[in-house]
Amino acid sequence: MQGIWRRVVYISLYEVLAIALAGLGLMLMSGESLMASGALATATSAVAVVWNLVFNSLFERWESGQLVKGRSVKRRVAHAVIFEAGLVLMLVPLIAWWLGIGLWQALVMDLALVVFFLVYTFAFNWAFDAVFGLPASARPA
Repeated sequence: MQGIWRRVVYISLYEVLAIALAGLGLMLMSGESLMASGALATATSAVAVVWNLVFNSLFERWESGQLVKGRSVKRRVAHAVIFEAGLVLMLVPLIAWWLGIGLWQALVMDLALVVFFLVYTFAFNWAFDAVFGLPASARPA
């Protein structure tokens, strides 16, 4: 599976699981109801979907120009870390505003989610590639 369909399936599967897990985590961390936490998780998911499309397009464009093909552990770790760093910059202000808390408190809450999502993103990408195969940009010649 390649191109836009690969991205649609990837994002859909990733975000459905992410909304469920993040909603539960936000509820536990904030003391808000599951409804309020689920709504925030859905809003953060919308931000993440847009970022995911932009980031993965840029990453695959960069990757296609690399001499070494394939997705090593090092490349997968870099992918996950850079993706999550960009997401933190966008989500901390959203969480602070949504919950009516300070940026520091929102950052602490988001860092708990980041630790989870670093592992989740790494594992999800590896599993996704195992099931659907590598994208053309990462296939060895």
